[in-house]
Parts: sequence; structure tokens; C-alpha cells
Amino acid sequence: MPNPTELAVRQKSRLLDIAFDDGSNFSIPFELLRVYSPSALVTGHGPGQEVLQIGKREVGVTGVEPVGNYAIKPIFDDGHDSGIYTWAYLYKLGSEHDALWKDYLARLEQAGYAGDSGREPSSAPAPARSSGGGCGSGSCGCSN
Repeated sequence: MPNPTELAVRQKSRLLDIAFDDGSNFSIPFELLRVYSPSALVTGHGPGQEVLQIGKREVGVTGVEPVGNYAIKPIFDDGHDSGIYTWAYLYKLGSEHDALWKDYLARLEQAGYAGDSGREPSSAPAPARSSGGGCGSGSCGCSN
């Protein structure tokens, strides 16, 4: 697995620039980082429990904390701060950006958000799942 050699948070362009020792360089939009957060609040606690993130077009990053020598924890201005992004995961987000972006837009459309409407900060909340709870509802036992 390549190791990072440079990391820069670009506030104005809303990009996380990261370079790796294999020569790869990626500019990962904050929105992509946020909607693909590896936290349980986004991924759920198992397959099929993913929570579609909406209204994140203008999400910002107010800080980035190191996590050991293997990851970072971005602090997003929407209050989300529980995702631990390993170097391998950041490499995946950068190298698979186009496919991940297409998948995200397709999931928004499938949820009933036409065009880019699900990306707008004023997006209405997605319909509640009828699973009886989940992360954030208090029923899963994790701390939110």
C-alpha cells in the first residue's frame, strides 16, 4: 500500500489534495469524502444499513486530525467528525473517484432526488427507513 507524502486541505476549492509515494496524486472533493465517510453513521453496522447522505454539496472541512501513522479524521462543518480515513481508504476514494461519484448520483436519483437536488444543502431529508432504528436512533447502542 502506498504511503502519503503530502496532504493539503484546500478550503476555497473544497478539496483534499493527497500525494502518495507511488507517484499517485488525488484531489478528493469534500463532498465525496463526506458522503463516503467510513463512519457507522454513514455505513451502518452491516450490509444494507448504509445511510444515503444528502445536502452535502457545500460541506466544508474545519480541521483534520492525525490518527496514529495510518489515518486522518476530518472534522466537517456539518458536525460530522467520526470517520477515520485510512491511507488505503483515501487512496481508494481518489483512484475510484469517477465510479464512486456515478454511484452516489445514481443512489440519489433512486431515492427520488432529481438531477442534483439531493446535493443541495436545502434538500429535504430522505424518507425514514422502516428498519426500526439504526445508528443515531439510539437503538444500535453506538455513541452518536
